[in-house]
Amino acid sequence: MIGVIADDVTGGTDVAVAFRRSGLATVILFGQPEDSTVLPYHDAVVIALKTRTLPADDAVAESLRAASWLKNHGANQLYFKYCSTFDSKPEGNIGPVADALADLQDAALTVVVPASPEHRRTQYMGNLFVGDQPLAESPMRHHPLTPMTDSNVVRLLAGQTERPIKLLSQKTVRAGAHEIRERLDDLAARGIRYAVADAISTADLQAIGEACRNDVLVTGAAGLAGGLGRALAGTTGNHPSHYSDPIGAGRSVALAGSCSARTREQVAYMREHEPAFFLDAVTTPDARQLAAAALDWFASLPETARPLIYSTLEPDDLRRSQEVLGTERSARILEGATGLIARGLIDRGVRRIVTAGGETSGAVVAALGIRGGTIGAEIAPGVPWIYTTGPVPIALLLKSGNFGSPEMLVLAVQADAHTEEASLA
Repeated sequence: MIGVIADDVTGGTDVAVAFRRSGLATVILFGQPEDSTVLPYHDAVVIALKTRTLPADDAVAESLRAASWLKNHGANQLYFKYCSTFDSKPEGNIGPVADALADLQDAALTVVVPASPEHRRTQYMGNLFVGDQPLAESPMRHHPLTPMTDSNVVRLLAGQTERPIKLLSQKTVRAGAHEIRERLDDLAARGIRYAVADAISTADLQAIGEACRNDVLVTGAAGLAGGLGRALAGTTGNHPSHYSDPIGAGRSVALAGSCSARTREQVAYMREHEPAFFLDAVTTPDARQLAAAALDWFASLPETARPLIYSTLEPDDLRRSQEVLGTERSARILEGATGLIARGLIDRGVRRIVTAGGETSGAVVAALGIRGGTIGAEIAPGVPWIYTTGPVPIALLLKSGNFGSPEMLVLAVQADAHTEEASLA
């Protein structure tokens, strides 16, 4: 069994669908599971936490707690999942969490593979690219919580751990799994603890996954999960040919909080096609008042509406908002309002919720008390429907800020039991 610790909610769904797509039966759990949690048949279990921007000590403690639960429930290999843009503050939390998990697993050496080519995240000579742009020149340099101002993953990781790091070059990766394994073993024998691996194609990730199939700890984005999953699947996995939808057609709402470039495009497109309500924390700096206004607005709409409720801002507007409210207070108000809105929408009969942004998705999952679910069809690569269990089943689409086409939010809220059988983006 593979046990996965993801540092945010959308990352958890992304890695879960990568393992499921490769043929492994996969379960996703949100937050720390109870000891009594009963799991259906599985090859992989993903625990989606919200540790990316916590203080490092808290992130380590939460990650170790999840890892212990996974080991106690049969995991013999752990996978630490972080974003394909290596989202973190300069001091962590990727390095501190990886250090703690390596100690827990007694791992001599651990690979670090943020590349995810299907999402246009590639790494060459240690430098991470977003599409054609170096990471530090991409829109990620303006991220409100984890601005990425260096493209070199070796340097980024070196600022977060004192353990020795070496680059696993593209030349070695292209030589194949056997050469990769020999190089990793040589580095481990020399006392190196982390190997930051170049990867620019799916074939590269498959080779790395094959080379690391027996490692007790692996770290990376969802791209490596696909490569590792394919290496491990063999006859174990049962690749699903059909995704059933227990929710069916129903009223849908999109909640957008990410300020990424792609989400801004998606919000702009959706505002042209569906009614939209803006959560203005500067004008109304109170979560309950914001939520009440949004829900009153929703109640005034016709049943046929598939609306958007958003707090997404352009970079200049975001800076002004943070100057007035402060970064942490602004995030607290908007996440609190989003959670209250999600609960209010469910009370009003909404059964399909689409979210854009990791913090937004985490706020919705927490507010609704969702503990886990089954993975359904993908509406875009790495963005699956999740069908929750419980007295009131819900269909959730938890989208990372940078994922999907400009039309994706509109397509998602218009999806029903028939349209979601196919990829829509």
